[in-house]
Amino acid sequence: MAYTFSQFNPARLRSYVFRLPLFTRITILLIVLFWILELQSTWNVVSWGALVPNEVGFTTMYRLNTYPLIHAGLLHALINTLALTPLLERFEAEHGTLLTGALFGGPLSTLPAGAYLLIERGLLRSNTPVLGASVWIFVLLGVEAIKTFKTNPYFTLSTYHIPTWLTPLLILLFTTALIPNTSFLAHLSCVATGYLYGLNYLSLLSPPEKVLRYLESKLNLLGRLPHYVSIDQKTYGRYGVLPTTSGPSNAATGAGAAEGAVPMTYLGGTQRLGP
Repeated sequence: MAYTFSQFNPARLRSYVFRLPLFTRITILLIVLFWILELQSTWNVVSWGALVPNEVGFTTMYRLNTYPLIHAGLLHALINTLALTPLLERFEAEHGTLLTGALFGGPLSTLPAGAYLLIERGLLRSNTPVLGASVWIFVLLGVEAIKTFKTNPYFTLSTYHIPTWLTPLLILLFTTALIPNTSFLAHLSCVATGYLYGLNYLSLLSPPEKVLRYLESKLNLLGRLPHYVSIDQKTYGRYGVLPTTSGPSNAATGAGAAEGAVPMTYLGGTQRLGP
């Protein structure tokens, strides 16, 4: 059936936006904030935060983290934000806000940047700058491709069976061919990083789960921060604790309970179930 504009549901879009998890919201906010700062002429935001190989040194290591948040204009920022949002919110919903922030503020940004610098400056002796959230897009595409490959190894195109893990590489080829001024090398480094994470080769670089659980509990992040996603999905669900049938007896719940009713209670407290 052909899609028509009349089928567009603003309420569903509004509900989706309102339910975006915390780190995804912060990322979008930072992208917008840096774009607004680019409108002034006093401070060159792009020159300050882009990943420029010859400009990366001990005092400018912050570039390894800032380059995904800075864009070359409104259209660049808008397209990357629209493409990044569904991938990032899905990753955060599966891994939790704290772990997602630690990964994208750490190895999932610095590793592709380091690989790019090693090849671009070390081998090619070039100085092509890189910026934009597309680096995170290709990291997440690599992660999703490995996850999909484990359950659905191939997809069929005509009479050919193509491994699903090749999907990010195909997207990379089309992106490089159709969109000018894109860095094939930087995006390839990002896909490789996503593959390594999906194959659990980067597990040693992830913060220990016990530490994250301790911080969540000690700081009561789930109760204090709206739209926060707990790392303990099995116990707490996506946004808060889930009801369970392993509750107190009928006597404990009151003599007025209906016969045969299943008592409901909550694990870990009475935090919210939604953002």
